[in-house]
Amino acid sequence: MARRQVKEYRPDEALSLISADRETRQLNCPSCGSDAVERTPGRGQPGVPSTGRVVLCCGGCGRLVTYVDTGEGFITTQ
Repeated sequence: MARRQVKEYRPDEALSLISADRETRQLNCPSCGSDAVERTPGRGQPGVPSTGRVVLCCGGCGRLVTYVDTGEGFITTQ
């Protein structure tokens, strides 16, 4: 049986999606154009930056990106 591979964004797509998330803009998948991108964990209170591991996953194509939000910047962990 073949192993299922996790679909990840290309680096330029991942950076644009992470940037949109950090600026709290609408999350649209840069690969398929879907607006069904889910953020885990969800957003907290407005104006309070979240810190820790963030996963952005597209409900349309299944691609994902994981990054660590430090509050001042981010570190990608693909």
